[in-house]
Amino acid sequence: MQRRPQRGPMGGGPMGRGPMGRGAFPMMGGKAKDFKGTIRKLFAYMGKYKKVVIIAIIFAIASTTAVIFGPKILGMATTKLFEGLIDQIRGTGSIDFEYIGFIILLTIGLYVLSAIFRFVQGWIMAKVSTDTSYRLRQDISKKINKLPLKYFDKKTHGQVLAHVTNDVDVINQTLSQTLTQIITSIVTIVGVLIMMLSISWFLTLIALLIIPISLILMRTIMKRSIKYFIKQQQYLGHVNGHVEEMFSGHVVMKAFNGEEKSIKKFSEYNNILYKSAWKASFFSGLLMPLMFFIGNIGYVGIAILGSWLVIINSISIGDIQAFIQYIRTFTQPLTQIANISNTIQQTIAAAERVFKFLEEEEEIEETMNPIKIEDKNTYQVEFKNVQFGYNPNKIVIHNFSALAESGKKIAIVGPTGAGKTTIVKLLMRFYDILDGSILVDGKEIRNFTRKDLRTLYAMVLQDTWLFNGTIMENIRYGNSDASDKEVIEAAKAAHVDDFVHSLPNSYNMIINEQITNISQGQMQLITIARAVLADPKILILDEATSSVDTRTEILIQKAMDKLMVNRTSFIIAHRLSTIHNADLILVMNGGNIVEQGTHDELMAKNGFYADVYNSQFVSIKR
Repeated sequence: MQRRPQRGPMGGGPMGRGPMGRGAFPMMGGKAKDFKGTIRKLFAYMGKYKKVVIIAIIFAIASTTAVIFGPKILGMATTKLFEGLIDQIRGTGSIDFEYIGFIILLTIGLYVLSAIFRFVQGWIMAKVSTDTSYRLRQDISKKINKLPLKYFDKKTHGQVLAHVTNDVDVINQTLSQTLTQIITSIVTIVGVLIMMLSISWFLTLIALLIIPISLILMRTIMKRSIKYFIKQQQYLGHVNGHVEEMFSGHVVMKAFNGEEKSIKKFSEYNNILYKSAWKASFFSGLLMPLMFFIGNIGYVGIAILGSWLVIINSISIGDIQAFIQYIRTFTQPLTQIANISNTIQQTIAAAERVFKFLEEEEEIEETMNPIKIEDKNTYQVEFKNVQFGYNPNKIVIHNFSALAESGKKIAIVGPTGAGKTTIVKLLMRFYDILDGSILVDGKEIRNFTRKDLRTLYAMVLQDTWLFNGTIMENIRYGNSDASDKEVIEAAKAAHVDDFVHSLPNSYNMIINEQITNISQGQMQLITIARAVLADPKILILDEATSSVDTRTEILIQKAMDKLMVNRTSFIIAHRLSTIHNADLILVMNGGNIVEQGTHDELMAKNGFYADVYNSQFVSIKR
């Protein structure tokens, strides 16, 4: 449901999987660093399904075994029919249709039984795989909420999303299909080889000569084609990324007359993709005809040698029929195992990434005996000798101390990178401080649960965040229990009601995924209405009016002034003209408070604050 507020024009597109998939060639992807360890983790994760999986494997073996016996038994009917025809021609007997009918019914019964076993096995593994995928996604979702923000500072949204979608999907497909395919392929190879040897060791030896020739041919073609598949995947990603960039940033692209450049770049990517895809498809299409050609040569050889053995009464004609069927069956699992080995590598690599994510260090545990927050109208906040760095070796907040008295308006100002927003993140416990303490009503915030602590706050950020839903739903996000009337009252206080009736469907208008059907200023007003509805004890405004016009800013300022009455408020501002009436202004630079006081007091000092304040008006005059 949730959506990022805006998508920048440089968002790269996902790498497509291409036409290869799980066909004759391996999927592209990294290999697992700890193959055996990851398999152990995956099997341990699936421990609750151990008995069910064993039952599925037994059904798979039974299904394959039934299929293996089919040609041999059917060959008996062919032999009986052939012998009956000979006897009928000689006048010494007739065709035993009763025996042949019994063999045919037995063969049909075997194949029906095999199909039933295969259906049951497929149903069981589908249940196991989807249930495992469900649990993995649930665990990943819970893990995301337990990870500290510093983890997401190092990872892109796409990397985290890939664990929930691509990696879990790969595991799901492998568990539902590949696991039993391995068993059935091995059973088929062993079973068919035994049946072939039982018919004729000589013909089996001839048939086995085809295998190394086929494997050498397959390896040669795959070696030549793999580079084209890699290039195809690479440039499919480039094409997707370029299209996404041009679509999300089409306004900027048109504004700077970038159409011709964009088309030229797309053509370059598309031409390379075309050439690599053509060659990859050619080689993948070449393999099977060549394999069939070699296989057919083998069939011809077996047919000629088998005919000779029949003539000398060394083998029956039904056994020749069965043997040829076994040869065709024998080559399929070999190709499957070659493909499965690559699929397993891809799956274990995906599982390794998922388990690595699930094992990431979580936020510092909540206190074992949390303090309950008292229900009061206003709260005092105090910073005592706070030190913090996103990297412990690089401190950005140095010995920060300040007191925000109950119901007072505290402004935090300073140049970019001074640490203003960082202070707010520490107050919300998005990050934990390295040294010092932050107190709410004299109690260390680490003694509260994060959930309880954050019920005190409402935030309005410079970067607006709305999701794909109605305006009413977006405002109600501040208080899920609020009635429609309360939502509208909050909207009026934030001046959302002033413009919402001019929109289609008013409060029920759905904000689209790209958030292009309302303006940036209207987005900001909606987030302010959300904060009004939350009715917080402590209000945090991070450049809340930066995206609106001057007239709207004045209206919002009045609404904010009304909202901040009897509330402890923190205001981060670049435009110093908006904080004249703050009870305390903290001037930060380089992670330290360099000055503090009211606006008049700081201007009288004629120091850092006064220089910054005056420079803004000098810039305007220029």
